[in-house]
Amino acid sequence: MSEVYINRIEKYFPNSPVSNEEMELFLGKINGNGSKSKSLILRNNRIVRRYYALDREGNITHTNAQLSALAIKKVLGNDLDINDIELLTAGTTSPDVLQPAHALMVQGELGTGPMEAMSAHGTCNAGMLSLKYAYLSIKADEISKAISVASETMSSWMHARNFQDEIDKRLEIEQNPYIAFEKDFLRWMLSDGAAAVLLSNKTEPGHLNLRIEWMDIKSWAGEMETCMYAGAIKEIDGSLTGWRAMSPERRTHESAFSLKQDAKLLQNHVIKIGLIHLQQIIRDRKLDLSTIDHFLPHLSSMFFRDQTLKTFLEAGLMIPEEKWFMNLTTIGNVGAASALLMMEELYHSGRLKAGERLLVMVPESARFSYTYMLLTVV
Repeated sequence: MSEVYINRIEKYFPNSPVSNEEMELFLGKINGNGSKSKSLILRNNRIVRRYYALDREGNITHTNAQLSALAIKKVLGNDLDINDIELLTAGTTSPDVLQPAHALMVQGELGTGPMEAMSAHGTCNAGMLSLKYAYLSIKADEISKAISVASETMSSWMHARNFQDEIDKRLEIEQNPYIAFEKDFLRWMLSDGAAAVLLSNKTEPGHLNLRIEWMDIKSWAGEMETCMYAGAIKEIDGSLTGWRAMSPERRTHESAFSLKQDAKLLQNHVIKIGLIHLQQIIRDRKLDLSTIDHFLPHLSSMFFRDQTLKTFLEAGLMIPEEKWFMNLTTIGNVGAASALLMMEELYHSGRLKAGERLLVMVPESARFSYTYMLLTVV
């Protein structure tokens, strides 16, 4: 089977970075009032800037497909033709449309000739699932060259206008309007952006290359109830009622299409499951953590950094803090693109040396799944 290399990796962020003080200028104020939970959430996640594909009037400046295409064009540079790429894979939480599939919309933006295109939909692991499809396609000698892109445009989803009908209904009922914490929570964490990688079965001269040793992805959905969801309402018993089973009135009044997260469920389980998965990998793949030179954990909030370190140490798993690489505080949580964006920044930092090994960790809270990926610098 072929070896698989990441030959190039690039990013694209829309517009200028947005500070904490500017956030509500772009996202708007729900019912004209500032968020009561914003300062607490920002203090815990420690994010100081992020990117929005919006202007200050809330108008969309870039679609998700456009961000993906712009990142891909940077990867191609001036010396590669998109029509020489045999496979395009794309992962996102926030596609522009329900149909056609996101990868097809990206292909349309690029204006390519006929090619294979695959979309991975989900939350944070969508980018990793997209990457694994490309990795396996090359490894199986089906193709020799692919591009995988991960992207998000969460800001337009988090805009205040999407919650106004719910606010109006609550005002009628109780004269004390509010947005549930699990909805407001995400407004102060999420960011927009895209990252793309060029993969092939050969190293590329003149470029830093990363060999993918393996990708290990597991889901705990058979054991865990839903934690992050959209297009649904979570009932008291933990089950989901999808939007197609609701009346139009309930869909509107309960903001069925808003992205929601059960923060308590997240805190109680996300680190624990990540530990279980890593322990399985150490056993089954004979992974020696002392051989890891750089650890890239995608965490939705810096709150989980100390918790993850503590949990790993208590289990006897040691990855020294100086080996951790994160950029959450300076780019925000970019969902499915976060892992590739960490890789991109480290890749271009000048810090990587031949022979070094990178361990990437991506938790997905939707119904609890995890990716671990091992890379070697060549």
